[in-house]
Order: sequence, then C-alpha cells, then structure tokens
Amino acid sequence: MKYCKKCTMPDTRPGITFDEEGVCSACRHYEHRSQVDWAAREREFAALCDKYRGCNGPGGYDCAVAVSGGKDSHYQVYMLKEVYHMNPILFTVEDNFPMTDAGIHNLKNISEEFSCTLISCKPNIKVQKILMRHFFEKYGKPTWYVDRLIYTYPLHMALKFNTMMLCYGENVSFEYGGNEDEETYSARDQIENGVAVGMPMEDLLIDGITEKDLSLVMAPTKEELARLDPFYMSYFFPWNSYYNYQLSKRHGFHDLTHEWDRTHHAENFDQIDSRAYLVHSWLKYPKFGHAAATDYTARYIRYGMMTREEALPIIKARDGKLDPLCVRDFCEFTGYTETEFWKVIDKFYNRDLFYQDENLEWQLKEPIWAEKE
Repeated sequence: MKYCKKCTMPDTRPGITFDEEGVCSACRHYEHRSQVDWAAREREFAALCDKYRGCNGPGGYDCAVAVSGGKDSHYQVYMLKEVYHMNPILFTVEDNFPMTDAGIHNLKNISEEFSCTLISCKPNIKVQKILMRHFFEKYGKPTWYVDRLIYTYPLHMALKFNTMMLCYGENVSFEYGGNEDEETYSARDQIENGVAVGMPMEDLLIDGITEKDLSLVMAPTKEELARLDPFYMSYFFPWNSYYNYQLSKRHGFHDLTHEWDRTHHAENFDQIDSRAYLVHSWLKYPKFGHAAATDYTARYIRYGMMTREEALPIIKARDGKLDPLCVRDFCEFTGYTETEFWKVIDKFYNRDLFYQDENLEWQLKEPIWAEKE
C-alpha cells in the first residue's frame, strides 16, 4: 500500500489516483478550490433557483432534497430554505435498524427547524433482511438494498411531485476520490456509482422476492431522468463537512456526545443515525485497508485542522476496530450469531493487504504508521 504524501488516504481506495509527487486526487481537488471563482458559482446557483422558484404555483414545492437528517442534510435545507428562499420538500429512506437518540431527534428537527414537509420511506423489511444476508455473504455489501433506495427513491418522488430541482450534497468521487472523478454540478449519473450500482436480477429475485417487491429500487427510465435536474451543492459552494456540522448544531442538530463513543470512528457527528448500518461502511477496511478514521483524518488534514503526524495514532487505534454495538444490532436484525458474523467478515480480508497474527487479529502488512520515507 502507498499513502498520500499530504493526507492519510491509501491508493487502495477504489478510483483514487496519485500524481507523480505521491499526492492523491482528493487533495489536489481541494487545492484547486483556491482557483475557483466561487462568486460566479454562487450566481449560477441563484440562477438555478430562479429557474425553478414557484414552478408549481404559489405555495407549491419548487425543489426537493434527498436527506438523511444528518449534518449535511441540515446544511442543504438551510441553504435552500433560509438563504435562497426556496420551498423544498424532503425525501428520506429509513433503514429499519434501531436508531440512535440523535438520529431520531435529527429527522424530526430538520422538518421542524426549517418548516419543511418530510416524506419517509420505510423499506420492505422482509426483502431487506433477505437481501442483506445475501449481499453480505456474497459481496460484503449488506446494505445494498437500502443504499440503492437512498439513490432511487428521491428520483421517483421528485418526478411525482414535479420538483425537477433535486438537491444532493457532495460529489463523493470528486471530493474524496473515486471512479466518477469529474467536477460537475449534475448528479444525474450518481445512480451508477460504486455504492448503489444496479445488481443482476438473479441476485435480487431470490427466496420469493418478486419484481413487484423491487419497484422502487429500479431507476426511472432515461426519458424520466432527462426531465430531472439533480445537482450537487458541493459544486456551487466549497464543501466542508466540519463547517456543515457546526452550522447544523446552531440549528438543533444533535451529535453522539454523551450517547455513544464509537470505537472505529474519529468523530461523533457523521453517519450517526443507526448502529447496524455502519457495518457496511466499515467493510471497506478488510477489503481496502482503510475505514472511517482514515476518511475523517484525511478531511481534517485538508481542512487544516490536523497534521498528518497527529492523524497516525488515531488511525492505528481506531480504523480497524468495528464497534461491538454495530455488530450486535446487525446480528439481531439479520439473525446471525456473532460467530457466524465474524466468519463472514474473515472471508473479506484481502490477503494481499493483511495477515492474521498469533492472537487471531488481522494486521495490515504495510500500515501508514510504519511507512518509510
């Protein structure tokens, strides 16, 4: 493994690239911000709002936001409703897992604080459990069904409500490194990104699941998608997760302080809605050798909040330590014993990156804290 010379991201992150100086594409994109005419981008955004404002008549919804209730959702709704005086409708997908107290509060708060209608999709629990087990064991992607809905459900609902201006947060591939590494305002193609790309029907029509059960996870037709104008807010405004967190706290957002100190995270404010879901996001650790602690220390370094040297002990202590509460909630929902759970997890450790020591712990062969100049 090679690591970015500026941040902590390894070259194993899917789609990330490194230049001849050993610096990752995410860091280079962040540096590029200083050359962007943000005032011109803001004028573009104001024009986009003007294009759709009042499109459904006086009092009608004129835009939509795909929300989770998290810090970034609060920021997006704040910008549209409070700063640009749009009338957004909010669409969310709840994953059916036990929610944290903060997660419960934040979904309620985003509707009440900004006086917005919030329409929530509770997925088919039977289908979710069947597909969770199948995709967990076969691909190490247990939440594919929920993740796919997170992308497709707002598209379907925006069409139903004629809110063609559909807001998403950041372009993940461009901001943090990924396969769709293009600076663009349009989020139309994100349905095909690595998180929620479509799966073969033979992987979906199992154990009694029918096409009728899957109607919402099927993307709208190309003709329908062409009617929509989905966009990334990160194109128009310099995206900063920590700034979004601080702003959202001023509008009632709750983090996990005094509720839960997660063993594998370096912060307490990102992806805090439920515990079981985090098994999925952590699974990139056995596959690619990095997880949430790497992700956030890399961001903190780019934001100037942390040095690379300060990040190393945090990554060493936290990145591979999947929180036990995540495991317990996941197993309770899916019906696995914890023994069965860890047997599946062990299958996904990349033997090119890891070895198992005498204590049965998986260790990186080339950890960032042991790298040589």
